[in-house]
Amino acid sequence: MSQNPFEALGGAGGGLDMNALLQQAQQMQEQLQQAQERLAEAEVEGTVAGGTVTVRVNGVGELTGVNIKTGGFDGTDADDLTDLGDMIVAAYRDAKSQADAMAGEALGPLAGGGLPGAGGSGDLPGQLGF
Repeated sequence: MSQNPFEALGGAGGGLDMNALLQQAQQMQEQLQQAQERLAEAEVEGTVAGGTVTVRVNGVGELTGVNIKTGGFDGTDADDLTDLGDMIVAAYRDAKSQADAMAGEALGPLAGGGLPGAGGSGDLPGQLGF
């Protein structure tokens, strides 16, 4: 057995090309950055109560808009306002789960999340840290 642990990787005069490895890592980093930029520009909607409340979230989970249909809430009843708050939260969760799925598809293989369709990164809630 050899004393040099890098020989198994093709080092010590072997076939490991560090320049090619660094170039590949740089390309992967660029692809990851591009995917993150696309996610920041993408939007998904979450809705509840037949569209009474709709929220928009970008692909990284940031809330970008809230739409409440007129006539559903008068604002004078505390229970109505509590219900409205609950519906906004539910609509956000709906949109956020869609954004997480989109991010898992876009970033999974690039971010070390496993292979697409192999039950990898999409199985963990809040995978992007929010």
